[in-house]
Amino acid sequence: MGAIKRVSGPLVIAKEMLGSNMYDVVKVGNSGLIGEIIQLKGDDAVIQVYEDTTGIRPGEKVVSTGFPLSVELGPGILGGIYDGIQRPLSAIEKKSGTFISKGIVVEALDKKKKWQFVAEKEIKKGSHVKPGTILGHVQETDLIKHYIMVPNHVEGTIKSIKSGTFTVEDTIAEVESKGKSTKLTMMQRRAVRIQSPSKNKFRSSEALITGQRVIDTLFPVAKGGTAAVPGPFGSGKTVIQQQLAKWSDADVIVYVGCGERGNEMTDVLTEFPQLKDPKSGKPLMERTILVANTSNMPVAAREASIYCGITIAEYFRDMGYNVAVMADSTSRWAEAMREMSARLEEMPGEEGYPAYLPKRLAEYYERSGKVETLNGKVGSITIIGAVSPAGGDITEPVSQGTLKVVKTFWALDKALADQRHFPAINWLLSYSLYLDPLEEWYVKNVGEDFVKNRKEAMRLLQREAELKDIVQLVGEDALPDSERIILTIGRMLREDYLRQSAFDDIDTFTSLKKQAVMLSAMLHFARSASDAIAKGVPIDRVVKMSVRAEISRMKSIKESEADDTGKKINDHINSEFIALLKEEAQEAKE
Repeated sequence: MGAIKRVSGPLVIAKEMLGSNMYDVVKVGNSGLIGEIIQLKGDDAVIQVYEDTTGIRPGEKVVSTGFPLSVELGPGILGGIYDGIQRPLSAIEKKSGTFISKGIVVEALDKKKKWQFVAEKEIKKGSHVKPGTILGHVQETDLIKHYIMVPNHVEGTIKSIKSGTFTVEDTIAEVESKGKSTKLTMMQRRAVRIQSPSKNKFRSSEALITGQRVIDTLFPVAKGGTAAVPGPFGSGKTVIQQQLAKWSDADVIVYVGCGERGNEMTDVLTEFPQLKDPKSGKPLMERTILVANTSNMPVAAREASIYCGITIAEYFRDMGYNVAVMADSTSRWAEAMREMSARLEEMPGEEGYPAYLPKRLAEYYERSGKVETLNGKVGSITIIGAVSPAGGDITEPVSQGTLKVVKTFWALDKALADQRHFPAINWLLSYSLYLDPLEEWYVKNVGEDFVKNRKEAMRLLQREAELKDIVQLVGEDALPDSERIILTIGRMLREDYLRQSAFDDIDTFTSLKKQAVMLSAMLHFARSASDAIAKGVPIDRVVKMSVRAEISRMKSIKESEADDTGKKINDHINSEFIALLKEEAQEAKE
């Protein structure tokens, strides 16, 4: 036990802390505020406190728990809404009301609720178990089977194991090793700063389907991959993160609101419990965990929330699930690091950020990946991090540090957002390094034509951008019809394909199958239009074709009608152009 020596905002220096370890959790002051040791100097400990330090004074006690910052993992975690240090907000509200009381202690998991545990048939007395071995499972929700695994520090021979109804603290098995017996429960604790081990790490070879056409078609992210979403205020970072959390085909979603405004997190906390899973129709919260750490909460807790979220994700990955982590936003986490670094009087780096910022960002994103777990299953963690650069300037350190380690970059454009173009992802600035690794997967699961069409669509969009620059100088009428039609096709791709409505029940999500049908119809029209113009048909007659309206309405058709509608539109394109060419030929004769 030590005593407070000095207080500087969320930074507390405690004396007489000899014997403490780095990253030990401590209780600070008479209120028992939760903190973590981040530096040791002689018998002084430098502590970052995850709660409001207003009112604590030098001389008050500081007690070390002797354990690092950890999360409790077990049945009951799915559907949970936690603060940055894994305290359930619903339990806090019951105990302290609307506001979070200082030093409040609530259990992360419900220790009284009983769960039906079913032991694995092959796990019996005498079986040898290692870290990660699956002992059995609990059907936690209709969507997720919660596997109970041997903790990472335990190995030995099963002395006893039993199925039945237990709380998370009841003993379900005993493991004996070197004459020492260890009792196992359905709950385990993991330190948040230590990456969970795995056997092997694989190259990502399967796309994470998001239902957002601009992402799935042009700039995909692989399961086990990384993506960054930088953009200025009002460009739609949070909306995109929420869309991905709702619609991506990951098995488990971990949404971390790190330092975001309270009203945005309120939208998440009130909307998510009402959402239905698009595949099963069950509540989406049955496969979702929310970590809420708003901008008015203590700044140091932002770092805890980021690590809390990724550690929970690793737990479900180790069960063999594909997990998607939405971190909104890592810029707020970096700002917290900058504040703590300044209070520690460290030498500042670029723009005042600590010199170790790139290292911390890299370490965080490195916890993504597709792996073979210790129990032989294959799971993945996909990390999608929002970045909030001041003024949208992505040359600042957080954006640059992030872009060095992620493989997908979705560049948000304020001008597109102001035009009500959602998602406001600039197709000329964004990129994905997963296009080549995923090409075989797209050919197998969607079709070779889709891969070819994607490349052609990107070429048309790039050519349209070049022509728009020329138009600003000489006017559109100065261009030949063969290039004016590219402007028309580019506009169709932008407005009818890349733009979606997050509030339309149908358009909010588009399957890959429907994306392929839509893109194929648009490019069939583009090729037919180019051929017709090459044969002398005036562009004005092509632009006024009625089939264009049918193509623009494709985003509103139901998934079940996509194939039939696509065939009808392609037939209509053929018939209209045949008729147009006949008319043009007839007029030429006359």
